[in-house]
Amino acid sequence: MGDYEDLGDCDPNIPEEGPTAPPPGWLDNVTGYDQNDGDADGTDKLYPPPPAYVPVPENDRNSAVPNVSVPVVSEDIAREALMQFAGKKWTHSRKPAQGMIFKDLRPFTVYRYRLETYTESRSSTWEWEPYTNQFVDGPQFGLSPPPWDIPMEVPPMYTDVSLKVRVPHSSFVKVCHQCHGRGKVKCRNCFGRGKTKCLSCSGNGRKGKRRCSTCSGSGRRRCIQCFGKGHKTCKSCLGHQNLLHFIQLTVTWKNQVHAFIPDRYPEFPIKKFEKVSGDAFFVDESILVYPIVGFPDQNICDMSRKMTEEHLCKFSSVSRILQQRQSIELVPLTHAFYTYKGKDYNYFVYGLENKVYSPNYPSSCSIL
Repeated sequence: MGDYEDLGDCDPNIPEEGPTAPPPGWLDNVTGYDQNDGDADGTDKLYPPPPAYVPVPENDRNSAVPNVSVPVVSEDIAREALMQFAGKKWTHSRKPAQGMIFKDLRPFTVYRYRLETYTESRSSTWEWEPYTNQFVDGPQFGLSPPPWDIPMEVPPMYTDVSLKVRVPHSSFVKVCHQCHGRGKVKCRNCFGRGKTKCLSCSGNGRKGKRRCSTCSGSGRRRCIQCFGKGHKTCKSCLGHQNLLHFIQLTVTWKNQVHAFIPDRYPEFPIKKFEKVSGDAFFVDESILVYPIVGFPDQNICDMSRKMTEEHLCKFSSVSRILQQRQSIELVPLTHAFYTYKGKDYNYFVYGLENKVYSPNYPSSCSIL
């Protein structure tokens, strides 16, 4: 033991601190939850839905889309949008927006396709809590229902929610794996002795010719982690010696969203569309939606077919598809051309919010 022999004896009845998680095979297997396999590694085991939950299209139909007209932005709206844009930047003056002369306003037809697939997934993992004589819902009350047989109330569609529930009849009590039922574990800082070597004098009790004032010449100090006890309360059972183990089921409802806008305007960053809204002139909703056909923009039709196939393949194997919704929005985009002080400039007005993208606005804080 070397330098620690003079620090006092440790209590041999206090065990070393064990692993924070139960070792493999420590927990009992529960029928229907074989994927957990009695292993409390903290990793959720995902359960694919039974075949009965795999959605099937109701009828062989296609989704037709009505024709729409391109919205037009007036000069007054375009000017007001640019003035608000300039007002939000301290380096910009509103004077160019007030005094500019419009040359042309060119509206563009921009469609945004969005597919939403609302899914429910279920996974489980072993959890535990200190046993303090609370009720134990164990296998003596019956078999645990399979993951997908536990009733859950579905939240409002297309909202992300996660709930955790205790699986019925999966609970049992076992001696704490970390302290082996002692309720306390040996302090790792002082090796159970309650004292540590004084760092100020390196355990000599003296600093030069004088007695060490930090340890009063003893060469030892009380352990600051266990306050001299040599042991600490077990973090797992909190001193109660036993743990109540149970399987916790996590039910996750998630709205899986994919949005697509054809990138046809090299001068305008397509990512700008992500922060604005459009006019949803077409909305189709069903357990499984059908690909859009006959729409004038073939890219939208192609993406609709691609994404409906991908979502069905990707999500039905690991979760339950509750509902799908697809929509097409007309997102306003107008390219404005104008002159100011004899020079040509341009900017974009986009979205129902009339946001402005103007990389070459003719202004700085020095313009009065």
